[in-house]
Amino acid sequence: NPEKKQKIEKNLRIIAKREGITPEEVKSEIGRAVSYAMKSSDPKVQTSGIACEGDSPTVEEVIAYLAEKLSKEIW
Repeated sequence: NPEKKQKIEKNLRIIAKREGITPEEVKSEIGRAVSYAMKSSDPKVQTSGIACEGDSPTVEEVIAYLAEKLSKEIW
């Protein structure tokens, strides 16, 4: 979905600007966090609940999941 991808890229830029890093570094950090979570033996830490096409969610899938979850909590 091109619209969803644009929103994800926009959010990456916002986070990057706030943190003083590049959008690529934001993606890398999220990817590291996903990798760490997937290796955990604690199911609460693992990325269960995030819909993904492969064995583990992509950065884009994680961002989409978190954005949807946060929007539900806000509204």
